Amino acid sequence: MINAERTLDALGDPTRRLVFKRLREGTRSVTEIAEGMKVSRPAVSQHLKVLKTAGLAAVRVEGRQRLYAVDTRGIEVLRRWLDGFWDQALVAFKDAAEREAARERKPR
Repeated sequence: MINAERTLDALGDPTRRLVFKRLREGTRSVTEIAEGMKVSRPAVSQHLKVLKTAGLAAVRVEGRQRLYAVDTRGIEVLRRWLDGFWDQALVAFKDAAEREAARERKPR
């Protein structure tokens, strides 16, 4: 099951964020993702495994090649989690604005 904590944990590693950023550019093989990085292809594969478990990467097999792409399920989980903070902020702003408006309506 995908959850926001696992998604955030997966993105907590700078190398993993770079791998994920490369996936945003389109479907890629491990070799393409690892190109120019300071980590080995097996290390990139391990990072992809973590991203896949977190629901941020999807893999499809074409012949002998594994191709990775962004999995939007993890992004949606993260978006819903962040939206909860936005909703709370809006409710707090509304409450503060209503209190201020009530204070201004009171005779002095």
